[in-house]
Amino acid sequence: MARYVAFLGSVNVGGNRLSMAELRQELEREEFENVETVVASGNVLLDHDDRPTDGLAEKIRYILLDRFDIDGMVAVRSRDELAAAIAENPFAADGEEARVHTMFLAGQPEPDAFADLVAAYDGRGPERIAPGTRAVHIDWCEGVGKSRLTGPFIERRLGMGGTARNLRSMRRVLAKMDA
Repeated sequence: MARYVAFLGSVNVGGNRLSMAELRQELEREEFENVETVVASGNVLLDHDDRPTDGLAEKIRYILLDRFDIDGMVAVRSRDELAAAIAENPFAADGEEARVHTMFLAGQPEPDAFADLVAAYDGRGPERIAPGTRAVHIDWCEGVGKSRLTGPFIERRLGMGGTARNLRSMRRVLAKMDA
């Protein structure tokens, strides 16, 4: 069995209320083991037979839709993929932990799509944006709530869904995976 983290988008926001106990029960019914939530709702640690993370994301997304009528983004990463996402974030060294984020994406954005995102946002705010591995790294230096750089803006430009976590949360999840 391998250990994974599933980052669930749109859970416990916008009316998509979900009991973490019910979620754990449904995941365990579908061959996931040692299921636990971490930090806040939407971060789920779980064990499963070793398989590509895209396939696990699809399986969890189906469970959310089928059992809870929630059609949202699911990004699954192995322990090493999460550690790599933290390490590749160029804003981790000089940004605030709570404001530096990684938006985990459904796939790898094309370089042209990322360039279009940067060009479309140019001059709209102070945020810093960098490409990652199946991710976009963002420094919301003045806070997410005040920014014009929103998840839907990013998703439209890249042509795929995503869900963001701040550096502090990712480090806590990684520490829990290593425990």
